[in-house]
Formats: sequence, C-alpha cells, structure tokens
Amino acid sequence: MEYLSVVNIVTSVLYFIMSLLTVHFVFFAIVGVFKRKTFPKSEEKLRYGIIIPARNEENVVAGLIESVRKCNYPQDKLDVFVIAHNCTDRTAEVARATNGAYVYEYNNPEECTMGYAFRYLFKQIKRDYGIENYDGFFLFNADNILDKQYFEKMNDAFVACDRKCVITSFRNSKNFGSNLLSAMYGLYFAYGCRFESRGRTVLGCSTRVQGTGYVINSNIVKDGWNYVTLTEDWEFTADQLLQNNKIVFCDEAMFYDEQPTDAHVMWRQRVRWAKGHLLVCVTRLKDLIKALFTSPKKGGAKHKISIFDISVNILPVCVIGACIWLLQAILVAISPLFGADLIVYFKESWMGWLISFLASYALMVFASLLLYWMERKRFPKIPLWIKIVSAFVWPFFLLVSSPAEIAALFMKNVGWKPIPHSDTTDFDTLNQPIEK
Repeated sequence: MEYLSVVNIVTSVLYFIMSLLTVHFVFFAIVGVFKRKTFPKSEEKLRYGIIIPARNEENVVAGLIESVRKCNYPQDKLDVFVIAHNCTDRTAEVARATNGAYVYEYNNPEECTMGYAFRYLFKQIKRDYGIENYDGFFLFNADNILDKQYFEKMNDAFVACDRKCVITSFRNSKNFGSNLLSAMYGLYFAYGCRFESRGRTVLGCSTRVQGTGYVINSNIVKDGWNYVTLTEDWEFTADQLLQNNKIVFCDEAMFYDEQPTDAHVMWRQRVRWAKGHLLVCVTRLKDLIKALFTSPKKGGAKHKISIFDISVNILPVCVIGACIWLLQAILVAISPLFGADLIVYFKESWMGWLISFLASYALMVFASLLLYWMERKRFPKIPLWIKIVSAFVWPFFLLVSSPAEIAALFMKNVGWKPIPHSDTTDFDTLNQPIEK
C-alpha cells in the first residue's frame, strides 16, 4: 500500500471517530424539528427570587425589572434582586429607582466574572431574607426582556418536574435585525434551543443551560454558589449531571437578550467562551468519564446518555480537529521522502475536499433557513435581506469557533470584560403580535 494511502486511511479513521462521537446530535435535531415537550398548567404558584447581575448596565437594567413586573404571574411571589457588580456608572441608582428591586453593590476588581456576582448576592439573600423562603431562583442577565407568559410557563415546568430539575428556556434576541452579526448570534442561540435542547428534553435526556434564562431549586444554593469561572454555565451544567440532577428545556417559555453588533466585541466574547470551555474540560472531563463507567450503585451517573452528551460537548473539538489536520499536513509534507508525488496527490484530492466543504456549508445554510421558517412566529421583525444574507454567512460565523479555541489554548490571561448593552427595546414592543 502506498504511503499517502496509509496517511489518508489513518486520518479518515480519526475524523470518523470524531464524527461518531457527535452522531447523536443528529437525532436530537430531527426530534427537535417535529416534537416538543409541554407541561400541564399548574394551579400552584411558587415563590421565586429573581437574580440579576449587572455590570455597567444603566441603559438596560430597568427594562428587565419592568418586564418582570409586567409578566402574568402573581407579583407577591416574585422578589427581584440586583447585584451591581464592579460598576462605574449609575446601574445601582437606576435599579433602586424601579418598582420593588432589592439592590446590592459589590466591588472587587479581582473577582470580575458573573459567577462572583452570583456568589456574593446569594450570601446576602441568605443573610437578609433566607434562601429557604424561596422555592427557586431565576438567573438572568441585565439586558434580558421576558415574554409575558415566561414565569407561568416556567412555573408549570418546574412544578411538573417536582421542583427537582433545573428548567431552562428559549433564548431569543431583542436586536435580531440590527445587523448581520446580531442576526447570526440570534440564529446561534435559537439553533441551540430548537435543534439541541428541544430534542434532548423530548427524548428524556438532560440539556444544558446557555448562560441565562433558567430556574434552579433553592436547595442548590443553600450553601452558596460555587461557579465563578469564565463560563459558569458549562461548569454548573457538568456538576448538575454529576449530581444526577436533570436540566429540562421549556420551549413555551421565552426571553430575549441583546447580541453584540461589533466584530471586535464578538471576537473577545468568543475567545472567552472558548477559554472557559477548555477550563471546564480540564476540570470536569475526568469526573464525567468516571461517572459514565461507574455503576449508579457505586456512585456513578444514573443518566449515562446525558453524561456522554455533555462529555462530548465540553471536548475542544476544534482543537482536536486542528491537530488531526496538522498531523495530516505534516505527513503529507514529508511524503516525497517515501516516493510520493505531491502534485498528483493534490490533483486527485482537491475535488473531494471541495465537495466535503460545500456539503457541510449547504447543510448549515439549509438549517438556518429552516430555522427562520420554523420560528417565524417568535423572531422579532427582521429585514428580508438580513435573513437571506445571514443564512448564507452563518456557517462562517460558526467557523470562528476554530481560531477562537486555538487562540484560547495559548492565551493565559483571558479576562472577563462586560459586553456593552444599549438596546432599549422594551417589554411592550417585544410582546406585541409579530406581523408577517
């Protein structure tokens, strides 16, 4: 067998193994297209604390508090807590001027991630109000706006799951149509909800939280909040599964957040996500694999498929793929030492590479167009040209993950910096019927 044939077989096997690890994603996506899980209406209205971390969010924090107060849910069952965290603006003052928010301030430049804000705020709530006096806590970002039925639907799901599960919700974008970048971000999060979380929940698997818009049982934080890394949501998700707690997606509950519109901000955020992702992989993968192969009677995981799923999710797939590609490139580069003709090799191979790329590209464009059509009743009004162009550019938005992961791998000091929010689209605007 010729040298280059051996190289192709070896690298093809490696790529096939990578693909095999993620093939279950296809089943989640197909199920998510056709099915969704709904929850029976509950007459029991539980009491919740609303957690809002805010770092220099004077432009938007009042909008979230207002949307909480305008939701269809008994207001005496909702207490709003704002933590103005390392602020240099009027965030705390604006929050205090709104309807019934309890506002705390915390300044420590050495503790700048959102997880530190959560940790400090839960300590204050425990001291001043008692964690045990709440059935659960909702975790939001200051730029979020809620659908008017948000708490009703989340409460239905929480009660239906006997208050034991973390419940997450549909993440929409309030500035979807601002520009191409915000539209692609909107597609990214909607894709995660429709093609990932929805199918997982229908099939009885645990999903994951996506940064914000979820409710937890108060028992989870009775001893405090322990997740303070760059991506506390991934860390929290992994630990919930290790503790045999499921995360359930409530498709009927929807909230909106503001997406970046600037490429520089996007890159900074994507590198931070990638760095946090790598840290979670380093700190949790060993425990997840152990739980996967240990009997539940001996402390292993009960939900093996969910453990396998999150283990694959936290793998640095882009870095692994880049390593396989680099290995292939080196082996091909030295092939003349073994009598191979590189010119002939490239002439014979380029068509296969092109077909593979175009097939992947076409699949993602189709997925984005399908998503626009399936969620047309939920997405805010978006200019037609942005819909069309964003659908065709979106695959390249996803490809940013590769250089971001590689950059994060070599960058030591990836700090958390606030994402600027200025979109003041309000509750009343977002809760109007969408015209088609």
